[in-house]
Amino acid sequence: MKRNQINSAERVVIKIGSSTLTGKAGEQLDKKNVDSIVDIVASLRAAGKEVLLVSSGAIAAGLAPLGMTVRPKDLATQQAAASVGQGLLISYYNEAFTRHSLLSSQVLLTIDDVVRRAHYQNAQRTLFKLLQLGVVPIINENDTVGVQEIRFGDNDRLAALVSHLIGADLLVLVTDIDGLYDAPPSNAGAKRVSDVPDISLLANVQIGGVGSSGVGSGGMVTKIDAARIATGAGVSMLLTSLEKLSNALNGEDEGTFFEAVADRKSSRLLWLAHASTPSGKIIIDDGAVTALKERGVSLLPAGVRNVEGEFIAGDTVELVSLQGVVIARGLVAFDSVEIPKMIGKSTKELAQTFGPEYERELVHRDDLVLL
Repeated sequence: MKRNQINSAERVVIKIGSSTLTGKAGEQLDKKNVDSIVDIVASLRAAGKEVLLVSSGAIAAGLAPLGMTVRPKDLATQQAAASVGQGLLISYYNEAFTRHSLLSSQVLLTIDDVVRRAHYQNAQRTLFKLLQLGVVPIINENDTVGVQEIRFGDNDRLAALVSHLIGADLLVLVTDIDGLYDAPPSNAGAKRVSDVPDISLLANVQIGGVGSSGVGSGGMVTKIDAARIATGAGVSMLLTSLEKLSNALNGEDEGTFFEAVADRKSSRLLWLAHASTPSGKIIIDDGAVTALKERGVSLLPAGVRNVEGEFIAGDTVELVSLQGVVIARGLVAFDSVEIPKMIGKSTKELAQTFGPEYERELVHRDDLVLL
C-alpha cells in the first residue's frame, strides 16, 4: 500500500496514546480528545470500514482521581491507577460512540494473549466476531493484573501485533507529535519524514524518547519498533497527531507513512519473531549462518558450536552467530541437555550413534524466522 491508497484500507487499527488522551501530566481524561478520535472512527465506519481502537490511558486516567500528578514508578500503584482509570476510560468511549449509534466493547489483553498460541487464537476469534457484529472493539493491555505488559511499549507493539492478528490493511499510531522527524523536532532545521519505503532507511535518524506529557510509557522508539513489526508482516503504518489524523487518512501529506515491505507472514512466524520469549541460545558457526540467511535451510547439529540456557523440545530459542549477533529465532526439536553430544555431527552420524530418532533437524526451517 502507498500513501495515496490509504482510502482503500478496509480494516484499520488505530492506536491512541496516553499523552493524546490526557494532555498535561496529572490532568484528567480530555473528553474533547476522546470525542475527536471517536468522531474519526465513526466517519470511517460510515464509509463502510472496520475499525479497531487500541487505547492507552488507563493508568494516566487514574492519576487525578487518586490525587497523583505523575505516573507512579512502582508496579502496585500503577496497577491501582489502571484499575481506577480503566472504568473512566471505557465509560467515556461508550458515551461518545453512543452519539453515533455505534456499539463499542472493551477487550483487555495481556502479553500471554499474543505470546501463547491458544490464547491469541481465542483473541482472534473474539475480535473477528465483534467486527462481524458491527462492534468497535476498544483494546487495551490489562494493566490492572499484568506485570511485563505495563512495560510493553505503551501499546504500540501490541497494536502492531493486533493489526497482523486480525489481518488489518493499515495500522495508525496517533501521538502528540505529528510524525517522525530526521532530528529532535525541537532542533532548528528538523524535517518531517513524509514516507518511509523501507524501515532500514532510518539508520541515521535520531529517535526520541517518551513524549512531553510524562504520562505515557512509550515514545518514538516503540513506534519505530511497531512500524518494523507491522511493515515486516505486510501491514502499512501511518504515524501522525490527532489534529492531523483526518487529513492523513484522506491521503494528504501529513504524518509519516511506513510502507509494508513484505508479504503477510503467518501468525506463527510473527509470533516467533516478535512475541515469543526465548528460553535459550544456540551458537552457530559462519557456515550455518550463511546457509540460514542465503538458502533458507533448517539448522542441523553439524553447524552448532555451543548451547546456552535450559530448555526443552518445542521451546523458542535464539540462533546466534560466533560474533554474538542474533540471526534467527525458532522452535527447537531437542532438549538443551541432549544437544552437546550432537554438536558438529551430521544427522547420519547421529542416527548411527544414538538411533534413527536423531536423524532430523535441530530447528526446522518451517519453525524458524530470520531476524
